[in-house]
Amino acid sequence: MALARIQTSIVKNLLDMGHLSDEQFKVITSTDEDMSGQAVESLLADSYKITQFQLLVAKGRAFDLSPINIRSCMVNEMTYAKLEKDFCIENKVLPLGFCGDFLIVAVSNPFDLRVTTKIQEISGMRVSVLLGLEQQIDKVLDSQVDKYQSEGFGDVVEALGEEYEDTDDLEDEFGDEESAPIIKLANRIVEEAYYAGGSDIHIEPFEKETRVRVRVDGILANTLSIPPAASNALLARLKVMAQLDIAERRLPQDGRIVYKQFNKKGIDVDLRVSSAPLNHGEGMVMRILDKQKSTLPLPALGFSDRNLGLYRDLIQRPYGMILHCGPTGSGKSMTLYSALNEINTPDLCIRTAEDPIEYTLPGLLQMQMQRKIGLTFANALRSFLRQDPDVILVGEIRDKETAGIAVEAALTGHLLFSTLHTNDAPTTISRLTEMGIEPFMISASLICVCAQRLMRRVCKSCGSAYRPEGNEAQIINKALTWTGKIQQANMDGCPSCGGKGYKGRIGIHELMATSEELIKAINAGEEAAVLKRIAMRNGMMTLHQDSMLKVKEGLTTMAESIATVPPDMEQYEVDHNVLVPKKKKIKPVPES
Repeated sequence: MALARIQTSIVKNLLDMGHLSDEQFKVITSTDEDMSGQAVESLLADSYKITQFQLLVAKGRAFDLSPINIRSCMVNEMTYAKLEKDFCIENKVLPLGFCGDFLIVAVSNPFDLRVTTKIQEISGMRVSVLLGLEQQIDKVLDSQVDKYQSEGFGDVVEALGEEYEDTDDLEDEFGDEESAPIIKLANRIVEEAYYAGGSDIHIEPFEKETRVRVRVDGILANTLSIPPAASNALLARLKVMAQLDIAERRLPQDGRIVYKQFNKKGIDVDLRVSSAPLNHGEGMVMRILDKQKSTLPLPALGFSDRNLGLYRDLIQRPYGMILHCGPTGSGKSMTLYSALNEINTPDLCIRTAEDPIEYTLPGLLQMQMQRKIGLTFANALRSFLRQDPDVILVGEIRDKETAGIAVEAALTGHLLFSTLHTNDAPTTISRLTEMGIEPFMISASLICVCAQRLMRRVCKSCGSAYRPEGNEAQIINKALTWTGKIQQANMDGCPSCGGKGYKGRIGIHELMATSEELIKAINAGEEAAVLKRIAMRNGMMTLHQDSMLKVKEGLTTMAESIATVPPDMEQYEVDHNVLVPKKKKIKPVPES
């Protein structure tokens, strides 16, 4: 008997499953030749027409492992949370997910028990092994590696001659913005930022180097340093792509790069470009607008249950003004697009005036602003009012003229969405008043103001729970009257979050809807602090309170929350999970 015991068991399983006859079983097991496992599998496939999956099931029974069809498995960002890609490729292991304390993996070689031991050591978890086809596992691993392959900067930096000691030679050889290394460097900077999930690219000149930084999840990180001699050529190349004046270095310029025209990798992004003269030369910032991304549904934006229900009711109003406020990069545009996407129906005419158009939505009529030819938000709004719209989106209210027309539109039967740059919801009223809008016009047109910020999410793979003490416990108890375990980030991170401890972002919101009491206060010209106290008395959750709610739910950390929004002032206290103004104690007047 030349077949090993395990190979005989596999062939016996094929017999029991009805894929082999008794005679075929005897022929295979009675061979006098010494045959390896690979030779037996080839014999079964070639001579007895046993399919790969039939053999997989038989092999699974022999090893007491469940077979799995890898094609039906979904691979996502959590796939390599516990095992690095290189390890998986080398050992032909595909991580499939988690179940309690178990890490579920698919392997193609059940004979190699050392792999399971390695996985336990690396992951620190117990391992549940499933049996998959080697070809399918390889295909999934290859597709995950090669889908968007990061190339790095090594070859272009070498081509730019960073090792040259004489910068004059460098400028002579590579100073032309049309030279191949400069074109490659400009493209590589954009592509690496895109692959990293960046939102902004900063090119910053200094005396001895030009620094390239990318903002990922709201945090800037160094990406590359290039010689000063190559900086002018790089900026000139980016200006050519953005159709800016390459000879003008004394004044700021704004432009737009349609990157699809400059690459063959299918990266369909636009870049909003802004250049400015700085002390060591010209600098540039590029905002990445990913046209391949679609809008997110409102529940995915971080709204609390109360705020989500209220906001959905408010955007269904037939007319009025809904304003979103917050700094640049706080997610205002995404929220507005998601709101428009939710109310977008065939019986509504929706017009938008944007600078720039960040997402193209079906059913919306969108207009790109062109300030150079006089197409401003105010002019766009005037034209919209003559084109019978039901809903209007104005990218930003920047001046008195735009604000006045926006209020007029909201008062004449249109639902208007727009944004303002203010710190919180109540100060939006003060901002409109400063622009010259009468308080009674604001109160009559306003539906709600939504202030928002973005906070980093704690990594799901490496975050850990702990019970806050001292000042941390006091802060969350004041905001929510709650004490319990919260999450903290792992400073060393893991493969899933790239060693940062955080991955992705979530929104926090301060939704101030108008009420009878608030309208009276606006008409009376009350200051923002008074408006805030009234709004909180009517149930508004502040930005700080909403950030503490995300901490309570384990979505982010206390450190991230405090860094994003400071705690509310001492004049507010918690009452039944709603912030209300603390009553001032009135001192008795002494008798004379």
